[in-house]
Amino acid sequence: MIPALLLGLVVGIVLGVVGGGGSIIAVPALVYGMGMSPAQAIPTSLLVVGLSSLAALLPRIREGLNWPVIALVGAAGIPAAWGGAAVGRLVDPDLLMLAFAVIMVLAGIRMLTATRESEGSCSTGPTRAFRTCAPKAVAVGLLVGFLTGMLGVGGGFLITPALTIFLGLRMTQAVGTSLAIIIINSAAGFSAHAAGYTIDWPTTLTFAVPAILGSMVAARFARRLKDKHIRISFAALIFAVAAWVTASTTTA
Repeated sequence: MIPALLLGLVVGIVLGVVGGGGSIIAVPALVYGMGMSPAQAIPTSLLVVGLSSLAALLPRIREGLNWPVIALVGAAGIPAAWGGAAVGRLVDPDLLMLAFAVIMVLAGIRMLTATRESEGSCSTGPTRAFRTCAPKAVAVGLLVGFLTGMLGVGGGFLITPALTIFLGLRMTQAVGTSLAIIIINSAAGFSAHAAGYTIDWPTTLTFAVPAILGSMVAARFARRLKDKHIRISFAALIFAVAAWVTASTTTA
């Protein structure tokens, strides 16, 4: 139970600070740390990450979330998550975890190369620049939703880079907006995996409670951090977990 408590706490802290990324720890932790199969770990991760994201979002609601972007990305992600879940059932679990690692590396590289923090067409929502913002927001929603369903992630490690790089949101706004989208995606992904899934309540609660508490506390302290430091820390975490997943999968 101690590993579950510690890993859950790390998941919550990451979610609270960067508005995503908790699931890239949750899925490998549940598979390699807690001994779950990917089929068990995916819905468990979605449940824990969804609840933790909700807890991390509450302190940020007054900070100006981008609700139009949340609606567009979230709505597009729901059917995509169901499609991703269907595809994931057909893929070998080891290949699924390796694909997970590859996507993490790509997301980390994008975070490090995004050095400019200029506001884009979606920074105030799609109302002022609907033609340029809305299609990009829907495309992001479809991609992240599909990966959410297939890999069992809330999508935050992709949503946060996508919101800043492709939609032009500043990091401070992207974090809260990402958390709201993660909640929608996690709910959609969990519903897609719910059939035949039995929740292991002792493990889930041991993992979820410290994650929720950690996300609430971290969300309050995250306001003091600079965007550049959040980016670098987030990318470093992604690379470390990707290496862990690759080594664990190839040596198993």
